[in-house]
Amino acid sequence: MKKERKNTKEEVLETSDIEDNNEKHEEIQDENSDETSVEDTEENIEAQSEEDKLQEEISSLKEEKIRVLAEMENLRKRFDREKIDSIKFGSVNFARDILSPGDNLERALSAINKEEEHSDSIKNLIEGLMMVKKEFVSALEKNGISKIDSVDKKFDPNLHQAMMEVENDDLDEGVVVQEIQSGYMMHDRLLRPAMVAVSKKSQQKSEVDTMPQTEADDLVDEKEAEN
Repeated sequence: MKKERKNTKEEVLETSDIEDNNEKHEEIQDENSDETSVEDTEENIEAQSEEDKLQEEISSLKEEKIRVLAEMENLRKRFDREKIDSIKFGSVNFARDILSPGDNLERALSAINKEEEHSDSIKNLIEGLMMVKKEFVSALEKNGISKIDSVDKKFDPNLHQAMMEVENDDLDEGVVVQEIQSGYMMHDRLLRPAMVAVSKKSQQKSEVDTMPQTEADDLVDEKEAEN
């Protein structure tokens, strides 16, 4: 009987030890599980941070690529413009030089008295000069050079160079009344400005225009009375 009690007591102690060991094992597992969870969380945070960095680098590379492509497109357009300009205006200096013989030809033809009777040889010479002038103008037009129409036009500082003023009360001030030297355009650029004479009001007319109406009328009456 005593022996059986002893065995039972030993069994109880063994069972208690097993339970204690199990509880300790579970505690260790819980601790290990907590440590693993913390490690996983840190790894997830690091992975997320690395992913964000990669996304930022990708966005930066995309922006840089777009910027480089835009710069290349601007360079291409500028190169195309410069290429077109070099083709259109590459001979601008030669074009300016060739205008001088044309001016001399114009002066020679304008000096001929059309009302005067000329011999056949002079007539043939005049006809030859007219043909040269026609071919000269045609050659200019083929190269995009055109003459500026100036007479009876409003003075434009972008196209004209005023050489003198001519009193003319029949015209508004600033109207081109005479072309001293022809001006030319090359495509859409000024090749040479036209040298012109510009109209202005006479001094007497200007004084009348600036007077009050009553004083101006009195002055006109006085002038008419004198005449």
